[in-house]
Amino acid sequence: MRPEPPAGADQSSAGAAARTLADPDTPFAVVDVHKVRRNAERLAARADRLGVTLRPHVKTAKSLDVAALLHEGGPPCPVTVSTLAEAEAFAEGGYTDITYAVGVDPHKLPRVVALLRRGVTLRVLLDSAEQAQFVTEASRRAGLPVPAQIEIDCDGHRGGLRPEAPALPEIGRILHEAACLDGVLTHAGESYFAWTAEEQRLAARNERDSAVAAAERLRAAGLPVATVSVGSTPTAHAAEDLTGVTELRAGTYVFFDLVMAGLGVCRVEDLALSVVVTVIGHRSERGWILTDGGWMAMSRDRGTAAQAQDQGYGLVTDLDGNPVPGLVMTAASQEHGTLTARDGTRLPDLPIGTRLRVLPNHACATAAQHHGYHVVDGTRPTAGATVVQAFWSRVSGW
Repeated sequence: MRPEPPAGADQSSAGAAARTLADPDTPFAVVDVHKVRRNAERLAARADRLGVTLRPHVKTAKSLDVAALLHEGGPPCPVTVSTLAEAEAFAEGGYTDITYAVGVDPHKLPRVVALLRRGVTLRVLLDSAEQAQFVTEASRRAGLPVPAQIEIDCDGHRGGLRPEAPALPEIGRILHEAACLDGVLTHAGESYFAWTAEEQRLAARNERDSAVAAAERLRAAGLPVATVSVGSTPTAHAAEDLTGVTELRAGTYVFFDLVMAGLGVCRVEDLALSVVVTVIGHRSERGWILTDGGWMAMSRDRGTAAQAQDQGYGLVTDLDGNPVPGLVMTAASQEHGTLTARDGTRLPDLPIGTRLRVLPNHACATAAQHHGYHVVDGTRPTAGATVVQAFWSRVSGW
């Protein structure tokens, strides 16, 4: 029996007309629903063991249908977003507990307030007294608190305050006096360069320690801290003790990608997202197979280039998801992909018209190139004619 798509799945003509992966025009994105469920269950079970709330980051899939798989049989789960367009789309889809995990600026606050007035708990993120003043002023004008989290820098990767920063209590007090202080949030971005399991465990420990230390400094100053939020896909899977933390965030884990596989966070077999392309030509004198899927289909992300095994722009499989030995997408222009064989592997004989799937370096970047996903179940191999079960649209405003 085939798994049913989540409630609300788009059964538009684009999806209804696609009977197998041999039918839609290429390039197009494919999601394996079985792998998504398996990936989601793995991290949910880990969060339960660690005693924290899991708050998935929906920027990866930007899809209500994919998010529905994360709370099957239950009410919408808490989510993280990276744009207000995502927040608005997920609010329309019934999600009422949302963290907007990108630093806020004044012109975005009216949209934040509009969502709060609709009954959505939308937390904003900041790391300066200037931003705190903007938030508290908007809160007072609106006559309702705008919940805010202070971003903590745990590894120098991006924005945020160090836990020991002198400004931390000052910012907390500005927010607290307007009933806006919700807590602290950090993201171990450098964990994407933690090459070993031990390095990832250390990154997870540092992420936790930094957030907890910041929360304790605020509490020592007499300020309430309800939320202590940590997370990245590598650290979420490496954390062994989250004492003092209230919630765990991750996004890439829903699809996984070659960067995560290269770090050992997942296996290549766990990658749920791929892009179907068609062979359109050959340059045998150069050892090239040309396809109609370039960086507009895969993105320009070359995240595996710094890893021990560079995967080019993606690994190649057949339509059933079986790897084609040694075949890699090593170059891309806007609408053309170049496949080559590596490590002395013989270039396979793939006639013009052959369809292939390419596994991406960075799931978020590749997903952003597509309007939606053709959905298959990888547990039902069909010898090159994998059945498309549904078409899931991404949210508007990506």
